[in-house]
Amino acid sequence: MKVFTTGQVAKICKVAPRTVSKWFDSGRLRGYRIPGSQDRRIPREYLIKFLKEHGMPLGDLEDEAMAKVLVVAQDLVLIENLKRELPLDRSFKMAVAASGFDAGIQAESFHPDCIIVDFSIGRPEALQICQNLRRNSAFAEVILIALLPDDGGSTSFDRSSINETFKKPFDAALLAERLRTLIGAKKELV
Repeated sequence: MKVFTTGQVAKICKVAPRTVSKWFDSGRLRGYRIPGSQDRRIPREYLIKFLKEHGMPLGDLEDEAMAKVLVVAQDLVLIENLKRELPLDRSFKMAVAASGFDAGIQAESFHPDCIIVDFSIGRPEALQICQNLRRNSAFAEVILIALLPDDGGSTSFDRSSINETFKKPFDAALLAERLRTLIGAKKELV
């Protein structure tokens, strides 16, 4: 758990350290005092919650606070449904890639917490995307979700590189809730 001093919080919020102390002392900003001293410490989760509750910019904490989801798909309806269920102002950032090549570029620059791969783009390409991501140590902890088409075909393949599967058609709200759970547990989002 990352913690901040009142001085660090003041820099993030662009206010005086005394202002942060007042927020802390009034109970609006949660944290704890160091035993044997008057120094205050504010855990990252409490700071993010405070900033969101008061409509303040997250600044340098934005990357830590936002759950980043990369969707590899060509189905525009699917993409729009996910955008609707994962509103950008509610702790989610979403990027879209239409091919394996684009997914690799997006993954390197976007640093997603979760990658959703729609197998409708083509099973061999979708499997290759998942396997390539798992081979790269930078993406070892990324949550991989496969969206499998309900085309009556066989769905037997090595699922060791995939964390979760959803069979299409599926409820986008259910997928969104599962993302909140998985990414929230990973990032300790509040």
